[in-house]
Amino acid sequence: MSDTKTALVTGANKGLGYEIAAGLGARGYRVAVGARDRARGEAAVKTLHAAGVDAFAVPLDVTSDRSVAEARHLLDRLDVLVNNAGISGETGPGWVQDPTTLDLDMVRGVVDTNVYGVIRVTNAMLPLLRSSPAPRIVNVSSSVGSLTWQSDPAVEVGPVMAAYSPTKSYLNAITVHYARQLAGTGILINAACPGLVATDFTGFQGRPPHEAAATPIRLATLPDDGPTGAFFNDAGVVPW
Repeated sequence: MSDTKTALVTGANKGLGYEIAAGLGARGYRVAVGARDRARGEAAVKTLHAAGVDAFAVPLDVTSDRSVAEARHLLDRLDVLVNNAGISGETGPGWVQDPTTLDLDMVRGVVDTNVYGVIRVTNAMLPLLRSSPAPRIVNVSSSVGSLTWQSDPAVEVGPVMAAYSPTKSYLNAITVHYARQLAGTGILINAACPGLVATDFTGFQGRPPHEAAATPIRLATLPDDGPTGAFFNDAGVVPW
């Protein structure tokens, strides 16, 4: 087996996921570009190749057991998993998701991608990660999932997003439980808040994706004595 480490990034064909993939590739990782749309994944790989990154496309729909299982069989090694794929769900004016009028089918869809998808992919990839000398898992979260900040009137946390925000709270919580269960295995798992990122997800408001990728990349490349079960942004630990 090659000594080159392999990283899988879900939702990596564009935006933040693409920049995480590019950043890891620039650090010498072979990057598996997870993308729900095969053609878009292959297009992203072509662009990464032009930038000198060793990359290959992995068709991957995180909401599908079959797709995740098929993706697993395309990998012969995995050292880093970045669970980046996510959706916001439909919003009203001002990005608001009013809890008093939520469509439950929409909520189920957001939870399936943002939470169940992370669990589905992580559990499928764990056997490969356990064989890595330095396995790392990064769950891309958001400060809107911080209960501390959301409940503090003095903190500016943006609009009410009663479908999206709780999925990030759930993601933060499940990250802690993975860390507890995997303690002593060498697998470090943390949640990363990239901040408001200028992608189609946000209507291109926020900072450039390559800047927002810094914290996920740092957590993906932690030393063996690095933290686990924590939630970080660029400034440090985010309160839960």
